[in-house]
Amino acid sequence: MTKTFSHLWRRSLATGLALIALASALPALAQETGDDLAPPQMIPLSVMLDWYVNPVHAPIIIAQQRGLFEKRGLDVDIQAPADPSVPPKLVAAGRIDLAVSYQPQLHLQVDQGLPVVRVGTLIATPLNALLVRADSGIDDISQLKGKKIGYSVGGVEEVLLAAMLEHNGLSLDDVEMVNVNFSLTPALISEKVDAVTGAFRNFEPAQMKQEGVESKAFYIEEQGVPDYDELIFVANRETLDQHRDADRRFMEAIGEATSWIINHPDQAWQSFIGYDPALDTPLNAAAWKATLPRFALRPAALDAKRYRDFEAFLLERAQIKAQSPVSRLAVDLNAP
Repeated sequence: MTKTFSHLWRRSLATGLALIALASALPALAQETGDDLAPPQMIPLSVMLDWYVNPVHAPIIIAQQRGLFEKRGLDVDIQAPADPSVPPKLVAAGRIDLAVSYQPQLHLQVDQGLPVVRVGTLIATPLNALLVRADSGIDDISQLKGKKIGYSVGGVEEVLLAAMLEHNGLSLDDVEMVNVNFSLTPALISEKVDAVTGAFRNFEPAQMKQEGVESKAFYIEEQGVPDYDELIFVANRETLDQHRDADRRFMEAIGEATSWIINHPDQAWQSFIGYDPALDTPLNAAAWKATLPRFALRPAALDAKRYRDFEAFLLERAQIKAQSPVSRLAVDLNAP
């Protein structure tokens, strides 16, 4: 009995010591092998929109709603700015990881020395359009000679309009520019102006229709302006290598969300408005349908020619001091 008990005690002690040694080795083993023995560490990523949440941000919101960021080990903080000009500046200052911005503005910011670079595309076509009332009798831009054109922001908007007018045999001297202070559709509906520039084709026409007024749009890429990406994601170029893996995972999630939206638009709409009940408006519902065809199906993919051509376009019109190489403007996160 005593001998048997002693034998069993020694076996139990040996087993216990072995278990203690194994437990002590597990954290180091998990760290070395990278297996699931250690809990995954979430990577924080701050993303600032260009404005308040609306249908153009659907892939970001849907990716959050469906856990696609979390699935890739990302803890994404979505923020909205009080001023749409601020997000790229915060990225340049290292206070935000990614920002939604605009390709035309990117060229100007890089020329001014801001260390920002495009790392992905959200909206792959221009949204900017020149609008007139459908009952205005204006069927061609050349008919705008002597007419009033409303605008909200100068700078690039004026350059785009000038190119459209030149494409149709006119110049800015042939029209009267009127600052309507971000009231594009009210100014056009009330006929204070004959046309407005800088209108987004997925919003303003729907807004006018709700007011009982049909519109006619002239699309800038058909009127002498190079094609470009409307909404893009920008990162800090100087710290890009440190965040490249997180940025790549983010774009993968955006791509998966975009595909799901295209395949399930009605279900996606319900998920979108579930993010904030205030999004459930007739205008957003109309804009949702108009925006779906414009999302980039491959967010990380880079069309270098677009950036090269638009850079040359701005240089020709003296909007930038020198032409930057595409590598300074935009990167493909999936490139070797």
